[in-house]
Amino acid sequence: MDQRIKNLKIDIIAIGRLLWEKELASGLNGNISARVDDERILLTAHGTCLGLLQDKDILLMKTNGELLEEGKVSTEKLLHTEIYKSFVDTKAVIHTHTTYTNAFFLANETLTPEIFESKFYLGDVKSIPQTTPSVSDVGRVVEALRVNNIVVLRKHGVVTMGKNLFDCFLLIQYLEEAVKIDAISRLYSSEKVTKSSASSLSVMGETSPRSGSGGQSRKEETNQTNKKYKLFSQEQIEEIVRIVNQDHQVKELGEKTNMTMDLAVQLNETGETYSFCFERGRIARVGNDPNVEFLITAPANVWRAVFNREIDPFVATTQKKMNLRGDFAKISKWYAPCSRIFELWQQVPVE
Repeated sequence: MDQRIKNLKIDIIAIGRLLWEKELASGLNGNISARVDDERILLTAHGTCLGLLQDKDILLMKTNGELLEEGKVSTEKLLHTEIYKSFVDTKAVIHTHTTYTNAFFLANETLTPEIFESKFYLGDVKSIPQTTPSVSDVGRVVEALRVNNIVVLRKHGVVTMGKNLFDCFLLIQYLEEAVKIDAISRLYSSEKVTKSSASSLSVMGETSPRSGSGGQSRKEETNQTNKKYKLFSQEQIEEIVRIVNQDHQVKELGEKTNMTMDLAVQLNETGETYSFCFERGRIARVGNDPNVEFLITAPANVWRAVFNREIDPFVATTQKKMNLRGDFAKISKWYAPCSRIFELWQQVPVE
């Protein structure tokens, strides 16, 4: 056994134990895999306990499904192999049956976290129907993973992918924590209603704290002309500048936070770059310099997802679908104006 496989088995055993200790896995449920190379992965065997994994419980196989050593591989092998074939940069996949997440998604289709940390790492978490004990319709899972590294299978569990096993673990933990917070906040809200007068009940349905969670979707602005732009075209950039600079909310937030910085965006495939010089929230100049304080790079499919409202740029960055060069802590102080600017970007959809 080569050293890389030995090391990956050690990592899988450690993550399995961590999932178990944090009560994110139970019984004989769940499976873990890691990419060895372009053609091979390691996947936990069928009927194993993630908290008590041993070397023999982790099997080497090809992404085409061929098992390379003796054993009975997980019944979710199709799920794992299709994810690796669809996402060549993915190095790890975890599937577990988390208690609170499963309970939440029995009653809801989407979770929109309210806590900043969860918003950064999770974004809107959507669920897809699951009608069989093992995942048979992998295509829907793959499509969901294109816009978020974690997806919920209703009546079943969660699937997450990442650059390493710990990234996958963190997403599962963030989601389980987010649904716990949502449940607790509902209890507090119910307690307030119970203590209030009957007239307050009608007001309760209109209060904003509940509107962003439990499957409620945020009201989105629409592009008035329904025009779509060529990705990273001069016309698209000019329209972004126009919309941002005429927005009163950006002006107010930019002045309040003194948002003055240089931010560039770059297309991976071509290296095409546009740099924006912000002065108190307003775009004062546009250039093509990648050597600025903040640089966001991503492949075309991710940029399209951002501009077409399928993924939040902050989430894409924390999930490593996009790469941010610069001090994230520094740019986070401009979270409010940046969020508004990203909303406006999405009024300029692309082809």
